[in-house]
Amino acid sequence: MLSLKQSFSISLGSISSSKLRSALTTLGIVIGVAAVIANVTLGASFNQYFTDEIGAVGSNFIVIYSQNTNIFFDNQLELISNTPGVVGVSPINQQMARVTYLSTSRQIDIQGVNEDYDEVANIIMESGEFLDDNDRYVAVLGADVANEKFDTRISVKNPIEITFRREDGGVVTQKFIVKGVIQDPNTTFAQTGVEPEIRIFIPVATMNEILGVNYYGGFFIKAESLEAVETTGDEIDRRLARSLGVPNRDLDNDDAKPYVLFDQLEILEQTGQLSTALTSLLTSVALISLMVGSIGIMNIMLVTVAERTREIGLMKALGFTKKDILVLFIIESMVVGLIGGVLGVALGVTAALAVNSYLELPNIFPIGQIAIGFVVAVGVGLIAGVYPANKAARMNPVEALRKD
Repeated sequence: MLSLKQSFSISLGSISSSKLRSALTTLGIVIGVAAVIANVTLGASFNQYFTDEIGAVGSNFIVIYSQNTNIFFDNQLELISNTPGVVGVSPINQQMARVTYLSTSRQIDIQGVNEDYDEVANIIMESGEFLDDNDRYVAVLGADVANEKFDTRISVKNPIEITFRREDGGVVTQKFIVKGVIQDPNTTFAQTGVEPEIRIFIPVATMNEILGVNYYGGFFIKAESLEAVETTGDEIDRRLARSLGVPNRDLDNDDAKPYVLFDQLEILEQTGQLSTALTSLLTSVALISLMVGSIGIMNIMLVTVAERTREIGLMKALGFTKKDILVLFIIESMVVGLIGGVLGVALGVTAALAVNSYLELPNIFPIGQIAIGFVVAVGVGLIAGVYPANKAARMNPVEALRKD
């Protein structure tokens, strides 16, 4: 009976004796495994990229926008601030207003916020400082507003004029001094609706004074952790609904509430579904390539059995058992799959690194899935070799020796 070491030695000798045929057989497995590894890795990298982009515009955030005016006041702000799990909250009022710098005017989204917005929205300053609650007629500009919207770049301490529309139809123009410019978070794909680069921020108290109102349009809230976002959001939702007179029977009916609430987890779930769908599609195509490679192994092994008929007959005549022949051909097939798996993993990781570098994605390598891809390659070699090996093992030695 052949030992495992002898079987491997004979199999490697057979593979090396037909280098071109073995290389072409292995190529199918290499391409299939490389495609699977590259696509799985790219899917994980895209998922992390979306997560990083969303995190750039807020940390553990919950966003609430009113669908009607005059529903959110200081009472609701205090209610949210006192909710367990809330570590920061900024009321928000916003209006699209005309902004004038030197001789150029543009329509810009103006947001009134408080000093907590800095922490909740993960604000990183390019220059200057963010607002604090003692400020009045100062403004903080997003990078796009300061650097691209106007003919001349706006810097810290430059004056700008903002023209607001009041509810009574009046128009108020007020001069603001630029206190800071916010660094662009570069959220290319994942848009959350709270991106700071395209906005101008002023103190919410100043904005309400100019507009002649005492209510807020919404709230931007930070939970103590990402894991606490859902429970904190649910508790805020319940408290707000009750404070606004929503009946208990309608607490779970979003259409019955005069506001919209969404959080970071919901956006992460949406982007996760997108990256998962993309990865599944690409991996399915790659698996087809891997299947074609397995058929290639089976075909080559069948040809090998036909070519080595006399050799098999001689081996049986010399005392090799049916099991020896079976193991010998299965190992040969598995070695082809093993080599293809190693080269495929290396090629797939290299391809993923190149694409990640080109698309400026983070390098995320799911080791478990890469290991599965390698095991699949060896398994493909095993499965593809079973039928040819069984055919070789069942040969009649006398008929095999007579074969021309």
